[in-house]
Amino acid sequence: MKSPLRVAVTGAAGQIGYSLLFRIASGAMFGPDQPVILQLLEAPIEKAIKALEGVAMELDDCAFPLLKGIVQTSDASVGFKDANWCLLIGAKPRGPGMERADLLKDNGKIFIAQGQVIDAVAAADARVAVVGNPANTNCMIAASQAKRLPAERFTAMVRLDQNRAQTQLAKKTGVDLTAVQDIFIYGNHSPTMFPAFAHAKINGQSAPAVIKDDAWLQGPFCEIVGKRGAAIIAARGASSAASAANALVDHVRSLVTPGAVHSVAVKSEGRYGFDANVWAGMPVRTTTPGSYEVITGYEMDAFAQSKIAATNKELVDERAFVADMIS
Repeated sequence: MKSPLRVAVTGAAGQIGYSLLFRIASGAMFGPDQPVILQLLEAPIEKAIKALEGVAMELDDCAFPLLKGIVQTSDASVGFKDANWCLLIGAKPRGPGMERADLLKDNGKIFIAQGQVIDAVAAADARVAVVGNPANTNCMIAASQAKRLPAERFTAMVRLDQNRAQTQLAKKTGVDLTAVQDIFIYGNHSPTMFPAFAHAKINGQSAPAVIKDDAWLQGPFCEIVGKRGAAIIAARGASSAASAANALVDHVRSLVTPGAVHSVAVKSEGRYGFDANVWAGMPVRTTTPGSYEVITGYEMDAFAQSKIAATNKELVDERAFVADMIS
């Protein structure tokens, strides 16, 4: 049997964490032959710590053969110790009357601290996946604190947007979900993100050629995908949890599967017209488990360029809000 992977999860007793942990322990994220040790972090608040105890009890009661240990803590230096994967779910939510800049500042403090601790105590091969919003900029902030771990080890999740876009294209054309391929997300995990439909394939054919409705693709399609999170909040009174957890399983599973092609937010390095120092969604190909290469060959038409410019501006503005914290 393989040696266990140590998987650190922040916000572990929250809604996304609760939907996620059982899938990690069952083998859905790392495979049916990969044992794991879950290192669960929660805020040092009595209610959160008690909730975490209950989650750990349930994990025990599932008797997962692959689960070789559980660490429960509110101490980041314990939770991230020797972790091979750090899944950063926990973040301060935006409250009533709170400006986005205020949210960025508050979360900036959290992710600065986490980035420092991860860089100091996580395993030499540690990978970091950020889910807590604003995910792209929180990822950038955490990576800015790393001196030992390279920037490419820090990724943010846009897979939920990819999954949403794939489903909408399948429903529009009445095909099986698996018939839709190469739909990639560019930019921020926010309503400005761009699902690049021009490159998508439906049963091997160009998606625009199959759909034959550019107005729908440029309008309702982009809007449905970009505002899906808000629509879910309006419908259920709470933000996406199970679908976000599922997307994180997909995000990591694809990153450990050589040959997988998928959407990930990575340091742009100026690709596709993004500012070089922001983390932007773009297509990648996994090369070896945990490593990837950005696919740079896609050409962008005028519409795509305008959408990328808009989402890039948002990312640049977010970086400017926290520039004094990471300089």
